Amino acid sequence: MTALLGVATAGLANLRASAADPIRIGTILSVSGPAAFLGQDMKDGAQLAVDEINDAGGIGGRKIEWIFYDAQSQTQQAIAEARRLLSNDGVEMIVGGGNMSGIALAIAPMAEAAKVPFVSTEGASAIVNPVADHRWTFKSTVDDYLVLHRAADYFDKKGLRKIALLADTSGFGQGATEQLKIVAKERNLDAVFESFAPSDTDLVPQLSRIRDAGAQVILCWTVTPAGVVFLKQAQQLGLDEKLTLIHSYGFVTGKYMELAGSAAEKLLLLSQKFVVGDQLPDADPVKPKIAALTDSFKRRFNRTPNQFVAQTYDAVYLAKMALSAGGSDREKVREAFETIRDYKCASGIFSFSPEHHSGLAKSNIVLVNWANGRFNLADYT
Repeated sequence: MTALLGVATAGLANLRASAADPIRIGTILSVSGPAAFLGQDMKDGAQLAVDEINDAGGIGGRKIEWIFYDAQSQTQQAIAEARRLLSNDGVEMIVGGGNMSGIALAIAPMAEAAKVPFVSTEGASAIVNPVADHRWTFKSTVDDYLVLHRAADYFDKKGLRKIALLADTSGFGQGATEQLKIVAKERNLDAVFESFAPSDTDLVPQLSRIRDAGAQVILCWTVTPAGVVFLKQAQQLGLDEKLTLIHSYGFVTGKYMELAGSAAEKLLLLSQKFVVGDQLPDADPVKPKIAALTDSFKRRFNRTPNQFVAQTYDAVYLAKMALSAGGSDREKVREAFETIRDYKCASGIFSFSPEHHSGLAKSNIVLVNWANGRFNLADYT
């Protein structure tokens, strides 16, 4: 009896120790190198969410031990850091894929092989599709496919049919190229395609070919400073007066708008709602969430947050939901992600399923412009 009591007491002690152990969540973002202009905001968004959760008691009484590594905007560095998180650090989840789609595409197979849930904060549809090959990977951003359908809604409204996609050669840009080929067929668009290297400083040849092809719209797809080159050289060629110029959601940052100056005056951008939260109708369900995050972030970091802050902030809270439901059983955590429905966050309303690992619908995308030193709502539906 004494021996049995000793075993039972030891078991209870081990159970308490297990319950008190922290939950290890790893994050890989680029806070140095070319993508650093996004990375610091995304890191701060994740930090804020982790601290809020821990201050509120953690996840099921377990605090988050947050492990952060800098990918340095380099895929090989990110791969090394992902291996470190999975093999040495023993994380229960990875949140954040280097703030570059190419990096997230490299991390995803590693998480799949290790059967560790991975919440990507990057854009390319291929990060989570096909879902049969990405059972452990989820995304806190919209799919390029849906963003392009949202753009097509605007084209329909304005009677625009001849569309030029000017995409960079990164995973982000080329992913959009493949998706537009699909969307163009589905929406009866006449699409032409041009590409450029992220480091290019002369896009006049591509812009001239687009002009000569009779395009009505130029849709630029990049997160690099080359997107500013596009705007300035399009202005020099007079294309901003003749064509509709649109940037993708990866370019929605005031820093780029300020660099572009007058060349951004006629620009439209496909964006999540966050940057125009105060201009949304009061009935929009995410408006209070945007206001709350904006206030919290300003108090903590003394600056105004952007949509990239929201992407990682929401991703950490999505991780919390799945970990709360699944506990220490990874398969149950994975399954819990697929049951999240109508979860209102600052980035939009998230719903996942076994067939859909990108949580945001097309309805979470709006068109915005830049005027008076801020983004403004240009097209809501």
